[in-house]
Amino acid sequence: MTTTLITGANQGLGRETARRLIAEGHDVWMGARDAQAGRAAAEELGGRFVRLDVTDDATIAAARQEIEASGGLDVLVNNAGISGHLHPTLGTDPDEMAAIFATNVVGVARVTLAFVPLLERSSSPAIVNVTSSLGSLTLTAEPGRHEHGYPGMDYPASKAALNLLTLKFAHALPHFRVNVVTPGFTATALNGFTGTRTVEQGAEVVVRAALLGPDDPTGTFFDEDGPVSW
Repeated sequence: MTTTLITGANQGLGRETARRLIAEGHDVWMGARDAQAGRAAAEELGGRFVRLDVTDDATIAAARQEIEASGGLDVLVNNAGISGHLHPTLGTDPDEMAAIFATNVVGVARVTLAFVPLLERSSSPAIVNVTSSLGSLTLTAEPGRHEHGYPGMDYPASKAALNLLTLKFAHALPHFRVNVVTPGFTATALNGFTGTRTVEQGAEVVVRAALLGPDDPTGTFFDEDGPVSW
């Protein structure tokens, strides 16, 4: 059985991805900062709860120890993320930007580095990072695109950094599949449920990436329709 860890799995895309992968037969660890919410979600879906705050090394180490003791890990889905307030670029709050990067970039690095030794023992290791098209430099540079007109800087910059982080891990772990996916503008707590897509639609590409096999691509950026420009 494939064992998968999903960060930020108590709600939104993480929860829906957990539901879908459990239905696919995965043994899913549902990571969450909030123990009560995380445990309730895991009990409802048939997953396993593990407390995990991606900005806290102690919870990451404890989660790794618990998952290792239970048999190991095959797939890591770095889903947890925050967006902060939508400030125009020239109104960016540097402290809030630092907090966004601490979760969306450094948090992914912390979790990934901690779990690589467990994933190394898998016959089919995979890492899936959840990004946004707002992190695409190519699309942001194109006049007329939503990404070009988006007024904020901090959240898109964090996702651009996450995209590069994904490539660096893919290069360092050539026997893994390390990919980054964008679910589109999905209605979640991240955007105050203003997204135009459902979590079922958004999770489709995350699940697809989590199910890739050893012969599938690595170091790619894609959405449900195919490759996305970096």
